[in-house]
Amino acid sequence: MSSLVDVARVAGVAVATASRVLSGSDHPVSARTRAKVIAAAEKLDYSPSALARAMVSPNSRLVGVLVSDIVNPYFSVIARGVDDVATRAGYVTMLSNVDRSTTTEISRLQAMRDYRAAGVVFAGSGYVDDPQRPALLKAVRQAREQGIRAVSLADRDLGCPTITVDNHAAAHDVADHLLALGHRRIAFVEGPPGMTVTRLRREGFLARMRDAGLGRSAYCVPGGFDHEAGHTAALRLIARRPLPDAVLAANDEVAVGALGALRQAGIDVPGEISVAGINDLRIARHVGLTTVSLPLYEMGSMAARRIIESAPDSAAGSGATTTLSHRLVPRETTARRPSER
Repeated sequence: MSSLVDVARVAGVAVATASRVLSGSDHPVSARTRAKVIAAAEKLDYSPSALARAMVSPNSRLVGVLVSDIVNPYFSVIARGVDDVATRAGYVTMLSNVDRSTTTEISRLQAMRDYRAAGVVFAGSGYVDDPQRPALLKAVRQAREQGIRAVSLADRDLGCPTITVDNHAAAHDVADHLLALGHRRIAFVEGPPGMTVTRLRREGFLARMRDAGLGRSAYCVPGGFDHEAGHTAALRLIARRPLPDAVLAANDEVAVGALGALRQAGIDVPGEISVAGINDLRIARHVGLTTVSLPLYEMGSMAARRIIESAPDSAAGSGATTTLSHRLVPRETTARRPSER
C-alpha cells in the first residue's frame, strides 16, 4: 500500500505539500504542483486515511458516545440509535466507558478533542453534588469552542442541547399503576447513590405515595443499576417480613434481579407480591416485566442527528432541552393485591 511519503517522492514535492493537496487544505499551492501531486496519487492508487484527513480538517467524521457502564443494556440501545444514524451519514461511532466517573468523562472528552470529533454524546447521568462539575463544564465549553458539538441525554445542564425523558414522572406513573392495583406497602429499590437519575426516580415514587396519603407505607432500599443490586435488595426485603405488596425498582435490570431472588425463595410473583421496573429493555419483555418504556433508541438517534445536521456549536447559550414521552407497559409481574381480587 502506497504512503503519503511515496506520493510526495513521485511528485517531487515535500510531504507537507502533498498532504495539503490531498486533504483539501486551503493552504496556497500552485496549480502545477497540485496537478503533479494528484497525478502521483492516482498512479500509486493512494487513498488518504480518515485520521490523516482529520488532522488537517476542522473536524473528523467521528461521533463519541460516553456511557456510564458499557455492559448495561440501557446504553446499548442508546448507542445503537446513535450508530444507525451516524453510519447512514458516513460517520463512525466510538463508544467509551466512563464508569460513572466525571474525571474519566473529562479525559475521554479530551481524547475526542484530540481526534477532532464531530460531536460527543453524554449518555449517562451525572451526580447531584459533583465537585468535578466545574472542570467538566469548562471541558465541554472548550470542546464546543473547537467546533465539537455536544449533546447530553440526561438532566445535567452541561451548557449544550439536552435530549431526555422525565424520570420523575416515569417513576410517578408506575407507582400510580401499582396503587391502582390496590397495593399500599410499596418498596422502591434505588439506583446508585448520589446520581441525579436515582434522585429523580426516587422522588417521583415518593411524591405519588405522599399524594395518596401513603408516605409512611413507602420505603426505599439501597440498590444500584444491575441484577446483583436487585437480588440483594430482594433478600433484604424477604428478611424483614412482612413482605411489601409490591416492589418498584429503579430500572429493569434491578427489577429482574429482584424477581429472580423472590422466585428462588418460593414467593409467588405476582400472586404474593408485584414487581415493576423502568426502561423497557429487551429483558423486560422476555420475563413479562411491568415497566415504563423510555424512548432510548430515539434519544440516541436524535442526538446523532443533532450532531450531524446542526451548525457547529458556540460557547454561548445553554442549549434547548427536548423531553421525550414515556409510556406505562403493564405485563405479567403485576396484578391486583390479593385482598382486592
